[in-house]
Amino acid sequence: MTTLLILIVLVLVAIAIWQMTKIFELSKLKTEDSQVATDKDNKYNGYLLFAFLIFIYGITIFSFYKYTKVLLPESASAHGNDYDYLLLVSFIIIFFVQTITQALLHYFGYKYRGEKGKKALFFADNDRLEFIWTIIPVIVLAGLILWGLYTWTNIMDINDEDDPLIVELYAQQFNWTARYGGTDNVLGSANVRMIDIDKANVLGLDESDPNASDDVIVKELHLPVGRKVNFKMRSQDVLHSAYMPHFRAQMNCVPGMTTEFSFTPTITTAEMRMNPDIVDKVKRTNKIRAERAANGEDNSDPWEFDYVLLCNKICGKSHYNMQMKIIVESEEDYNAWIESQQTFSQTMASIE
Repeated sequence: MTTLLILIVLVLVAIAIWQMTKIFELSKLKTEDSQVATDKDNKYNGYLLFAFLIFIYGITIFSFYKYTKVLLPESASAHGNDYDYLLLVSFIIIFFVQTITQALLHYFGYKYRGEKGKKALFFADNDRLEFIWTIIPVIVLAGLILWGLYTWTNIMDINDEDDPLIVELYAQQFNWTARYGGTDNVLGSANVRMIDIDKANVLGLDESDPNASDDVIVKELHLPVGRKVNFKMRSQDVLHSAYMPHFRAQMNCVPGMTTEFSFTPTITTAEMRMNPDIVDKVKRTNKIRAERAANGEDNSDPWEFDYVLLCNKICGKSHYNMQMKIIVESEEDYNAWIESQQTFSQTMASIE
């Protein structure tokens, strides 16, 4: 290994010396006008600039046609449509302005390329033009900022109105755990210093707190459709980020503090599975898996759509695997599921 490294270093040194000799040779050349562009240079540069204009818009149109399907999926939360609409308007404005400005930039670079004997007109200033190109961006950006702040305020208005379901999302390398408030819908106090793996107290719940006794700890998140959910988020070790793309929800999970996010699911898992786009994606994915299985690869299990909770902060070597299944269902199905789960006090009693 050492010999190989020595040989690589020697080769690199030889290349460096060779490049230095080339530089010295070029420095001795005496061409007074070598840095002055000729009409031929300007013509070629103008053509290339115009060709690049066509290229960037061609690749843009192709990307919209080819990759629109990989954008965010259909929104499945009450606030998601407001978020998507704001994002759409922002993209339209940006694309419109970018289209005009880049087209003019490249076209003028082509049309008014340098030619011998042609002199460019020079304007020292133009107050009206400067006012126009200053005031219009100011008005547009101010409008987007105010609209964005209004949308952000509405999304982040986490309150106890409408009898929200209280759920804790607990992050640790490299998995998620969900905790429900139980029959009283109140989470018991918890602290990472109280974690006791031997007693199955994996979230550090305070056993003396009566609100903790009926808490339900699970590894699969169930949410009732149409009911507001207030999430409390904690992290045991490093910075994580709870990301639920279908619900347009993301919030950092910070060690030593509790963060919050709230949303109302609007589409059940069963309804989403009937979405034509989802059905098409499932078919395409399962076709690819079947082809891989036919080639001897271990990837033959059929796939079905599920909402998912992901970690959107790189938190370690198994970050990619940090996810949890989310099921959105009717209120009746949710109540039946939560009733079937074991409470914290029952878990502790079974261990003792």
